[in-house]
Amino acid sequence: MTRTVLELGGSDAEKFLSDLTTNVLPRDGGISYNALLSPQGKYLFDFFVLKQGDLFWLDVATARAQALGQRLMMYRLRADVTLKAAEFSVTRGLGDPPVGAVMDPRSSRMGWRAYGDTQGQDVDWDAMRVEFLIPESGVELIADESYILEMGFERLNGVDFKKGCYVGQEVTARMKHKTELRKGLARISISHEVPIGTELIADGKSVGKVFTQSKGRGLAYLRFDRAKGQMHAGDAGVALDLIA
Repeated sequence: MTRTVLELGGSDAEKFLSDLTTNVLPRDGGISYNALLSPQGKYLFDFFVLKQGDLFWLDVATARAQALGQRLMMYRLRADVTLKAAEFSVTRGLGDPPVGAVMDPRSSRMGWRAYGDTQGQDVDWDAMRVEFLIPESGVELIADESYILEMGFERLNGVDFKKGCYVGQEVTARMKHKTELRKGLARISISHEVPIGTELIADGKSVGKVFTQSKGRGLAYLRFDRAKGQMHAGDAGVALDLIA
């Protein structure tokens, strides 16, 4: 999935971004994984934030970049904030990072990310995401529908419960401290690939849906209490492998 970098600047940029997003912002030269939620606490966008001097780079899925920019500008009001698309690419790879690259903050096992002219590597990133239960924007992560705690954002270092308020914070905090998650992301084994979004069935009841699949395994969003025994998605046999 292609990526776009938005460059956020201005004297109010740091406070502006911190007040909106789920995670603390990185120090200069660092990277963090963040989300922007609706006031109702539902997922809207996820992106990486890099601090470069007085600027913040937002590394976001290209398909969601324009909408993210529009959402940020909606919140700008009178804040001294500027936003533009940066003119460089995002590359990724495994192993020792090249000069200037940063490690993926969700998991070091997801390798490094570089910004500029660095040559990327040909890696089956979907297989990696399935292996480490990492959701993708527009696939497992659905705008105005997903909840980040159900999608593993705490495990993926994408939310900080000690930072100040942000949009959707109250709902997220309540899910963390006052409820037990009944639904969420899980890894499954599957006999063969089925279309993304195929309903997952157990004992004649809907359990959830199947999403990314690779090499006989996949990611599914499901109800934990129903995901038992042999299941099926279409004509594919499915079994629960690991809950995030």
